[in-house]
Amino acid sequence: PKHIIEAAKKALDEGKTGYTPAAGIYELREAVAEYISESRGVDVKPKEVVITVGAKMGIFASLIAFLDPGDEVVIPSPTYPAYEGVTKFVGGVPVTVKLREERGFSPSGEEIASAVTDKTKAIVINTPGNPTGGVYSREDIEAIYEVAKKKDIVVISDEIYEHIIFDGKKHVSALSIGDKEHTVLLGGFSKSWSMTGWRLGWVIAPEKVADKVAKVQLNSASCPASFVQYAAIAALKGPWDDVWKMVKEYEARRNLIYEEVNSIPGFSMIKPAATFYAFPNVSKLGVKSSKLADMLLNEAGVALLPGTSFGAEGEGYLRISFATSRENIKKGMKRIRDFVKEKFF
Repeated sequence: PKHIIEAAKKALDEGKTGYTPAAGIYELREAVAEYISESRGVDVKPKEVVITVGAKMGIFASLIAFLDPGDEVVIPSPTYPAYEGVTKFVGGVPVTVKLREERGFSPSGEEIASAVTDKTKAIVINTPGNPTGGVYSREDIEAIYEVAKKKDIVVISDEIYEHIIFDGKKHVSALSIGDKEHTVLLGGFSKSWSMTGWRLGWVIAPEKVADKVAKVQLNSASCPASFVQYAAIAALKGPWDDVWKMVKEYEARRNLIYEEVNSIPGFSMIKPAATFYAFPNVSKLGVKSSKLADMLLNEAGVALLPGTSFGAEGEGYLRISFATSRENIKKGMKRIRDFVKEKFF
């Protein structure tokens, strides 16, 4: 949005180009605290906010803050691969729980509970979810917190897609259901404000955890870019018109790709509830999703990802981004349809 770009220019013109505190400038931490407090109905203080170099730094720093070698992390999957990757990087053990299509890719509380052991330190959830486009139900999040509180483990909730949600639904935040003591909330500016290259996210956590997250960032990236932080204040303060306009367009593209995907022989898909990803089931074609993705790229000229890029539980699926024009969606879907008809039917 233009007002964010103008705020960045203003900060540059004013010479706001030096280092900032590792946890971010106070003004932005305060703005994020106000936003989270209002949207989640929970009182969040600026000292409980860390501004990170993208939400991915938030994932990295949060897991490092909690994990020792051998500790387990329960991860509903298929999901964003950084959770499993960072867990392994710090010597932890990822324990995956399959997200099932018939449940709208919302996890079963019973299956989460059965995956928790005495070695479990965290449960990582992503709602709305990448790659599935699924949204966790309130009941499933409540069931996760029943386990977390009983076992005294933390829920790390990545809610980066919180605004890109369709059909009049409202985002249900883990922080609104759980409690601050057992929650680390991740978010950022990349998706809702299309600020992917600006690299700015946030972590909301109890003060002692937030201090550890800030120390990880201090000793890796130092701090987020100063002028970007001032631009982010403008993003939160608004206007938000461009955000809602973008979400409306994404919903129209979601409707289009839903119809297109389900017209392809051997493909089926439930309608994504959120994000800008379609996650069609292609298991009826009888070919590994990685091989199918390669074939579509090399022979049909369509770039997408196999479900296994998001965990072994993604076998039999493809992830298609519809963060492109409706015209391109139609072209891409036609290429896939023609290819599938020629090769498999």
